[in-house]
Amino acid sequence: MAFRGFGGFATSGLIAAAILWSFATTDVELSRLMSAGPRIADFLGRMFPPDPTVMAEIKKGSAETLRIAILGTLGAVILSVPLGILASETMVSPAVFRSIRTLLAFIRAIPLILVAMLMVGAVGLGPLPGIIAVAFHATGMLAKFYAEAIDGVSRAPIAALESAGAGPLVRLRHAIWPQMAPVIARDTIFRFELNLRESLILGIVGAGGIGFYIQTYVRSFQYDKAASVTIAVVVMVMAIEAINVALRRRFT
Repeated sequence: MAFRGFGGFATSGLIAAAILWSFATTDVELSRLMSAGPRIADFLGRMFPPDPTVMAEIKKGSAETLRIAILGTLGAVILSVPLGILASETMVSPAVFRSIRTLLAFIRAIPLILVAMLMVGAVGLGPLPGIIAVAFHATGMLAKFYAEAIDGVSRAPIAALESAGAGPLVRLRHAIWPQMAPVIARDTIFRFELNLRESLILGIVGAGGIGFYIQTYVRSFQYDKAASVTIAVVVMVMAIEAINVALRRRFT
């Protein structure tokens, strides 16, 4: 108990020290924030009323963003199925699943925006680098979720099939999949929603989607048009989130 108490105290101390260090070493002046009030008000004033003449661009960008999220998620699912199996301690030897989990951790450690920039340099502008970036980045998380879903099932049906001499694929099909299917569906839907949110910013680096129009309008000081695109983004995200909540409730 004493050790736990000391551990909690030490953790709190480290967090407090990190916060104090951040404040002390970061060039943050509250006076600058206060003096920026008029400029912020001017910026917001230029955004209203939003310009409705960009509806064609909004529809085109929204459709492209949705396609990037859908195809990126599909690619991630295709990659995550075998990687999830190989990352499961239930299905393979310790040497294999530890190696694959290390690989997945490495993938998750690479920021999506960096992957998108690399893909734009490799394959050019447009939605293709966005699709590749989303698929690659999402695989790190989705394969981990799939492996955890496999490892979280009840062991009794698996043991019964093992005693009967069933191989890994037979165990997966008849003992593991029926238990993990709802979890897989929930996690895939969650990842799709996250992919859609992340796809919104890929246009900033030229990887397609509605983010390209936000960047273009802001850089050209067309803030009223940027406001229209921003409103469309908010509406699209809220709609997708509502749909995903309903779907997750169906599978849980």
